[in-house]
Amino acid sequence: MFSPVNGAETARYMPSDPGAVVAEAAARQPAWAALPAAERGRRLWALASAIRGQAEALARMECGNTGKPIRDCRAEVARVAEMAEYYGGWADKIEGRTIPVPSGHLVYLRPEPYGVVLAITPWNAPLYTAGWNAFPALAAGNAVVLKPSEYTPFTTARLGELAAALDIPLLVAVGAVGPALVAAPEVAKIIFVGSPGVGARVAAAAATRAVPCVLELGGKSANIVFADCDFAAAIQGAQQAIFAGAGQSCVAGSRLLIEASLHDRFIAALHAAMARIVIGDPMDEATEMGPLAHAAQLAHVRRLTHGAPALTVPAPAGGCYVAPTILHSLPEDAAPLTEEIFGPVVVAQRFEDEADAIRLANTSRFGLAGAVWTNDLGRAHRVAHAVRAGTFWINGYRTIHVSVPFGGFGASGHGRSSGAEALAEYTRIKAVWVETRAQPTPGFGHRPVA
Repeated sequence: MFSPVNGAETARYMPSDPGAVVAEAAARQPAWAALPAAERGRRLWALASAIRGQAEALARMECGNTGKPIRDCRAEVARVAEMAEYYGGWADKIEGRTIPVPSGHLVYLRPEPYGVVLAITPWNAPLYTAGWNAFPALAAGNAVVLKPSEYTPFTTARLGELAAALDIPLLVAVGAVGPALVAAPEVAKIIFVGSPGVGARVAAAAATRAVPCVLELGGKSANIVFADCDFAAAIQGAQQAIFAGAGQSCVAGSRLLIEASLHDRFIAALHAAMARIVIGDPMDEATEMGPLAHAAQLAHVRRLTHGAPALTVPAPAGGCYVAPTILHSLPEDAAPLTEEIFGPVVVAQRFEDEADAIRLANTSRFGLAGAVWTNDLGRAHRVAHAVRAGTFWINGYRTIHVSVPFGGFGASGHGRSSGAEALAEYTRIKAVWVETRAQPTPGFGHRPVA
């Protein structure tokens, strides 16, 4: 497989001194916040241009970083540039407001940056989640410290280098330095994207300093198929939901709920379609699904799927490849239905009617995403409203854009990390009271007479 860095370059990605990285971010943040907002926006636009200028190199690096097919990596790099442009456009539109209070004061609200924001990002989409979390924070006037996974630091480190060339305070700390960064006194807000267990530990550590967190903690999303659906579209959507990225996606449609009258036909068609997925070398332009990102994830997937009734297809031998797989005939409390597998494995369940579909969808403690496939418009909206999830698709799956807020319910975390709503996560409101009355009535104590 393509190697993202050669031996001579490896020293550029040696473990960081977390204290020094955070101290530098804290030192640079006041000047960044003091810039005219439009200038911050222009620098983010320049960063977007720099990303596009190195798009192919970044895509190839991400392919080696993660094992994702090269065509998927190219698409992700393009979206990261789009994110920088989107939030560059927002930089001079972060506004306060006035409140007409009865006392006669002028009261205005001033959104202010937190200072240093720490973003801890996962290995499944390192460059994508780096931009997703860093750019709104930068637009709001914060300095950002990005801490990528030790498995996949390379593209995040390169993003930091591109930002440094434009004097943007986006710093990268690599290595097993997460606890030290979370504990750093200069860090005023933490964004964590990853597993629920690690997220809970990050939030607990942050709570000892009363530092707020945005948590995006994965999902076990229900992809609901009714018998009246567009059959071909739903089959295509079921593949996109779970097999894209080899299933290593927080929004993966890993639970496939199918109306009983359609179940057997749908599973047979999905199994046949799986055999046509091109699995292989991620650097091959024809590849649709590559390997898992690392051996530890392979072991995790094997542990959760071992012994379960399954339909599968051939996959390359060796390495971290996992074949597209359908698990079936499992009890509702089975581990593959309750735990995040994070691989190209979907668990199929039958449901009897709309109420049963909603019940099954809501049995998970997660609440990140979901979808419904039906030609009944009223039913589509009823199900979308009833399923507990932060993102829900009707007759589609996996469409995401930086302009739309994204985040979860329940064990999938809290807070929103895109759209205009993300800007509220990276600013805190100061209320300023201005006395405007010529002769204000004293509220307490002696008032000297001139």
